Amino acid sequence: MWLLLSIVVYFIAKFIAQKAHHPLANPLLISLAIIIPFLLLFKIPFTTYYDGNLVIQHLLQPAVVALAYPLYEQLSEIRAKWKLILTTCVIGSLGSMLTAGSLAVMLGADSQLLASIMGKSVTTAIAMQVSTELGGEPAVAAMLVLMAGLTGSLLAYPVYGILKIKHPIAKGLTMGTVSHALGTATAFEHNQKDAAFSSLALVLCGVITSILAPFVMTFMLWLAS
Repeated sequence: MWLLLSIVVYFIAKFIAQKAHHPLANPLLISLAIIIPFLLLFKIPFTTYYDGNLVIQHLLQPAVVALAYPLYEQLSEIRAKWKLILTTCVIGSLGSMLTAGSLAVMLGADSQLLASIMGKSVTTAIAMQVSTELGGEPAVAAMLVLMAGLTGSLLAYPVYGILKIKHPIAKGLTMGTVSHALGTATAFEHNQKDAAFSSLALVLCGVITSILAPFVMTFMLWLAS
């Protein structure tokens, strides 16, 4: 029942998004605007709804792997620009953790919240695992990932237009670095080449964040002491 609800709401949201042609008409945002009031109105626990959608949850990781296909189409350009790509992803991953962590320290966040923040710009599965390993709360990490993804999905292409950013590598790498899978899905709607580099950044930043997060976390705890 809950799986069917999610599927129906998704197609309704997608239809509205296609008709509206507006950055705020994001299918995920529209879906949330429908499902959350529905659950609250009928007093349905989130755990009940979540358990009913486990099939979708299990498909998340294969879906991320499937994003490798666009990479194959851009393989020659990736080989030629690998230094630029790797440097961008390292700086982007570090910048994301350091800026978010520093702000959290300034606002007096505890170690658990700091640990939950570390993976906010990588895909959900990796962010939750990073949070768990560092002593954070996976549910909080997942929510932060959702917020980061939605922000990028809504604002990235309008910002690209304002700043006149047109190169697929620039758009794709920034989208994948900051807004992970949700941003990559948005990139697919605009340009296949953007999506290819966004997919690459998504994977690289997930690996880089997993490696560097413990060191950044240690630095943040020192900063907070």
